[in-house]
Amino acid sequence: MRKISMFLLVSMLVFLTACSGSASKDSIKVIKFADAGWDSIRVHNSIAQTIIEEGYGYDTEVTSGTTAATVQALEQGDINVYMELWTDNIREVYEKAIEKGKIIKASTNFADNAQGLYVPTYVIEGDKERGIEPVAPDLKTVEDLAKYPEIFKDPEDNKKGRIIGAPSSWVVSEHLETKVETYGLDDKFNYLAPGSDSAIVASLAGAYKKGEPWVGYYWSPTWVTASYDLTLLEDNPYDEKVWEENKGTEFPPNDVVVAVHKDLPNQAKEVVEFLENYETSNELTENALEYMEANDVEADEAAKWWMKEHEDVWTKWVPSDVAEKVKAAL
Repeated sequence: MRKISMFLLVSMLVFLTACSGSASKDSIKVIKFADAGWDSIRVHNSIAQTIIEEGYGYDTEVTSGTTAATVQALEQGDINVYMELWTDNIREVYEKAIEKGKIIKASTNFADNAQGLYVPTYVIEGDKERGIEPVAPDLKTVEDLAKYPEIFKDPEDNKKGRIIGAPSSWVVSEHLETKVETYGLDDKFNYLAPGSDSAIVASLAGAYKKGEPWVGYYWSPTWVTASYDLTLLEDNPYDEKVWEENKGTEFPPNDVVVAVHKDLPNQAKEVVEFLENYETSNELTENALEYMEANDVEADEAAKWWMKEHEDVWTKWVPSDVAEKVKAAL
């Protein structure tokens, strides 16, 4: 009987220990982050993970997927933290999730971002050092592209120009396609939605190296906008009604927020308090991305470099004792 009782006791202890290690509405051991597929979210993940692991003692993991899949996982609690949620790109989904109380906005990571159609600045101004003459000196707005289809020739259709759009799986690609139609640019340009971000970059890099004209979608903060001299084409001032009707304005102001699942404040209150203080900027984010590209390193290494360079920024987000633990780990 004693042996059986000891066996039952040990079994019960193992079971209870296992249960205590799993996430519930009131406790958590592993905090899961969303990776929706771009470098800046990976850098912000790594910064936050370092602080949470070294300063607060939690384990962390990253779950990768499309924006739609990771946002759904955040709503369901399979992901706990979303460091870079571009709210306007998924406005309806985001607002519904907030209204239903499934997710909570912790802070605005940065709000000085930009997105739209870019051209290399030498297209407008030329580049004396490279011996490049300006080929579209009067190009200022998206609508002005109608004057220059022959400048941005589609290599597969010599009767039209080519606009490189956003990846086909991104919501913003639909917005751009509508915008092109609204301005009548589809009569003179073919809109090409590539399969990935890397395809856009490859197209831009190839044209830039040769000093050739190029027009396409991009956004900041990225290492691309930090490294290449690009000009964002102007658009009509943002008007919500017009935007909803035909996308005939500049992109809406896009708060990029840090969002958490509704249960996280109960599971890790101190972590949420840290995330509520998390705030960077377009420039600060691009610092890390430019370092990442120039040194051919992964996001976690760029994040550590950034934290050493900008200690005055992140130490304001956490109590002094937490900051000391993190600095010691770095």
